[in-house]
Amino acid sequence: MRIAVTGSSGLVGKALVESLLRGGHEVVRLVRRATSAKDEVQWDPAGGQIDTASLEGLDAVVHLAGENIATGRWTAAKMERIRSSRVQGTRVLCEALAGLQQKPTSLVCASAIGFYGDRMHEKLTEQTPRGTGFLADVCADWEAACEPAREALIRVVNLRIGVVLSAKGGALSAMLAPFKLGLGGNMGNGRQFWSWITLRDLVAAIEHCLVTTQLEGPVNAVSPKPATNAQFTKALGRVLGRPTLLPMPAPVARIVLGKMADSLILASANVFPKELEYSGFTFHDTEIEPALRHVLGKS
Repeated sequence: MRIAVTGSSGLVGKALVESLLRGGHEVVRLVRRATSAKDEVQWDPAGGQIDTASLEGLDAVVHLAGENIATGRWTAAKMERIRSSRVQGTRVLCEALAGLQQKPTSLVCASAIGFYGDRMHEKLTEQTPRGTGFLADVCADWEAACEPAREALIRVVNLRIGVVLSAKGGALSAMLAPFKLGLGGNMGNGRQFWSWITLRDLVAAIEHCLVTTQLEGPVNAVSPKPATNAQFTKALGRVLGRPTLLPMPAPVARIVLGKMADSLILASANVFPKELEYSGFTFHDTEIEPALRHVLGKS
């Protein structure tokens, strides 16, 4: 297939592009800088500009671009970038796709399990209504921004992604240094659920969504076995062979991380991938400790 990818320089985008190329697909990368290769197309999501002529004849699109939510304190300006980079960028892309003469048949658009908000131990599936809070609002608007593509009869999958486990970036990479020093521990009370997925399973899930026509609308991209923060912490300590005795109480997390703490670290989302499972997707990694061993090369 001929597949366009936004966010191709990010953690997930790089891994996806490599996998698609290995599979014999042609990849078109949408980039915000000046193009430097024949497989690149320039776009300016903030300015509403995109080279639509270069998008004619695509079979599918994977939209991963957006401001990194896990870096920097959540100032008012940062939160606006988080929102606008997703909502505005998605709307610009979907309006462009809808206007093509030769439209792609499918669009896999990243979203996040932040859609569900902080739900304690409630079991969350794709049928669960949205939660409350900043990330829930962002995710709802992000998914709604795909409407021009849906109206153009493009099959849209909103992939609600959990905590992505990789040693190359993301939350796990940021946690490794203190844990290796024996400074790791529970965050908050440790009872909050972290719904996670390994990078290799996420890439496989995206590729599965590209070719599985029964999938449409929200699809949770998480392992079928969520872990609490305490379970995650203990497993990571065992994998690294380090103690995990230094907790970070909720008030301290809020001081250190600001508004990010309640949305990303202390919130509980017990999410299950029902749509992926129903469609026949098979996970490589379902248990947290073996998954961490694989990701960190400790297996």
